[in-house]
Amino acid sequence: MSATQPATLTALARTAEPHSALRRFLALDAVVTGANGVAYLAASGPLGRLLGVGSTLLLELGLVLTVYAAAVGLLASRARPAVLPVKAVVEINLAWSALSVLALALWLSPTATGAVWTVLQAATVAGFAALQHLALRARRT
Repeated sequence: MSATQPATLTALARTAEPHSALRRFLALDAVVTGANGVAYLAASGPLGRLLGVGSTLLLELGLVLTVYAAAVGLLASRARPAVLPVKAVVEINLAWSALSVLALALWLSPTATGAVWTVLQAATVAGFAALQHLALRARRT
């Protein structure tokens, strides 16, 4: 880790405490993922039409995202989140990002809005993974 990474991480998390930074990044992930999941559950029809994705797929994704968000939120609520579950969150987030881009390239035929949304959410989730990974590394040093 370079000398600027801890300073950047501290600025992003607005705390010098690595445990707090990690918990904040996990909590932010949980809130954003949960909001996305609830939106998919509550408005799968209109969102499906807007994004060019089937409402059944959005309902299924909404359920998965909501459960995942609850698990990440629970992890964020711990004073010192355990390393293995945090690593799992990072890996799942990276897998989600990669699968989103693959789905866009190989399976989905979304609207232009849907294509942009897919890329933006993949980048956001990859960003969460990077921040969580950096915070986990900072915590160990």
